[in-house]
Amino acid sequence: MLRAQLCSVLLTKQLCDVAMKQACRSNSTIFGLSSGFGKCGVAVIRVSGSASKAIVHKKTRLKKCPEPRRALLTKIFHGHTNEMIDRGLLLWFPGPHSFTGEDTVEFHVHGGSAIVSAMYDSLATFPDTRVAEPGEFTKRAFFAGKMDLTEVEGLADLIHAETEAQRKQALRQANGQLSCFYNDMRTRLVNAIASIEAYIDFSEDQDVDDEVLNVTVQRIEAVIEELKGHLNDNRRGERLRNGVRTAIVGAPNVGKSSLINLLSQRNVSIVTSIAGTTRDIVESHYDIGGYPVILADTAGLRANTDDVVECEGIARARTYVDCADLLLLVVDASRIDRVNRLDAFIEEYTQSLGIDKRMISHTLIILNKCDLVDNDTLDRLKNNSTFSCLSCESKAGLVELMERIKTRLEQLCGNPAVESPTISQERHRSHLKQCLTYLERFRDYFKETAETDRDLAIVTHHLRNAVRCIGKITGTVETEEILDVIFSTFCIGK
Repeated sequence: MLRAQLCSVLLTKQLCDVAMKQACRSNSTIFGLSSGFGKCGVAVIRVSGSASKAIVHKKTRLKKCPEPRRALLTKIFHGHTNEMIDRGLLLWFPGPHSFTGEDTVEFHVHGGSAIVSAMYDSLATFPDTRVAEPGEFTKRAFFAGKMDLTEVEGLADLIHAETEAQRKQALRQANGQLSCFYNDMRTRLVNAIASIEAYIDFSEDQDVDDEVLNVTVQRIEAVIEELKGHLNDNRRGERLRNGVRTAIVGAPNVGKSSLINLLSQRNVSIVTSIAGTTRDIVESHYDIGGYPVILADTAGLRANTDDVVECEGIARARTYVDCADLLLLVVDASRIDRVNRLDAFIEEYTQSLGIDKRMISHTLIILNKCDLVDNDTLDRLKNNSTFSCLSCESKAGLVELMERIKTRLEQLCGNPAVESPTISQERHRSHLKQCLTYLERFRDYFKETAETDRDLAIVTHHLRNAVRCIGKITGTVETEEILDVIFSTFCIGK
C-alpha cells in the first residue's frame, strides 16, 4: 500500500511538473477568430489569458467587467488609437469557470473583414498578447483539467462531423462517455496494483492473506474480457468517423457509372455505351441515412483486354475492392432474361469478376437495367429478397435500394445513439491492444508460475504498463508529439 501511495504521489508530481512547464510556455494572453473566416453576419473573437480583464476595460471603457456569462451590448474601441471599431456584444467568463480555465472574453462583432482586421490589430497592441495557435484554446482547457484527450478528440470530430451519425458519436465522446469507460478501467487496475502492494508489504504481519491475490487475478481476468469485447467491435467507430468505403463493381457496361451518378445526384463519372470508359477510381462523398459513405466507381472487371490503361484500371479496382467495407455489385438484368437459376448465375458472375467469396457477406447485389426485361422476369426478380432491382434510367427501385443500403450501413457502423461508446481512433486501438498484452502477461504469469517462485514486484510491472497505456489515451500520460498531432487538427479560434 505504501508503495502504491508513493507511486501515486510521484505520478501526481510528474503531471504537475508537465502542467507547470506548459503554463510557463503559455503564460501569454491569446486571441483568435472562433467563428468562420470570410464575410458573415457576426464574427466571434475569443481572448483568453491574464490580460483579458485589462482588454475589457481598455476596449469598452467599462469601469468593471460585466456580469459573467451574460451578453452586454457595448461600444468597442481600438486599444491603441481609441477609435471606435464597432458596436457589438461582450461576454465575460472569469477563470476558472471558463472553457480554458483562464479569464476569457468574447467579442461578437459584425463579420466584415475590415472589422475583424481592426480587432486583431487592436488586440495585438496589448503587452504579451498574441494570435492563438491552432487548437491552443482547447490545449489550455486540457492542461487546466477541463477535459481529457478523448474529449478533446471528440470535440474535434464534432467540429468536423458531416453526417448525423458522426455528430452523435462525436457528441458522446466529447461529453466524456468514452473517457468514463477508460477511467473506470484505469481505476480498477490501480486498485489491483494497490492490493498486490499491500500483500507484499503487510502479508507477514497483518491480516492480508493469499485470497487477496486470487481476487485480484479474477478482477484482472474480468477486465481482460471486457477489453476484448471493446476491441472486438468490427471497427464500427473508426468506420463511422472516417466514412464507409463503398466500391461499385461489376463487368464493363453494366451501369456502374450511372449508379454513382444517380446516388450522388450529379455527374461524377462519364457515361458512354463504350465498354471500359472508367479507367481510374472515381470517388464521391455522400450522406446516406446519416452515415458517411465514400462511393467509388471502379473500372469494369474482365479477364481479357489488350488496353494497357484499362489493365491498370482493373488492377486498381481489385486493390480497392480488397480494402472496401461494402461492395455494390452491379449486374446487367437484361442478360438474365432466360436464366432459370439466378443464384447460380450470380455465383458464376462473381467468380468471373474475381471477387473473393469472403466479400459476399459485405456485398449488396443490384440488378440494373430492369426496365429492359419483360414483366414476368421482373416479377420473378422482385420476389427474390437477395437482390435489389433498379433502373438507373427511370430511377425505379431507387427508394428500396437506398433503404437496403442504409440498413447495411447501420450494421457496419452501429447506432451511436444507443450503443456503448466505440473506438473511433486508431491511436486508441493501438494503446488498448498494448494494454491487453500486458494484462494477459500478468494473468499468464500467475497461471504458469508456481506460488513459491512468483516475484510479485516484477509481475506488478505489467499492470503499471497497462495503466500507462490507458493514460496515453486519456492524456494522464502524454508526449508532446501526440499532443501536437491532436491539437493541430483544430482551427485557430478553437
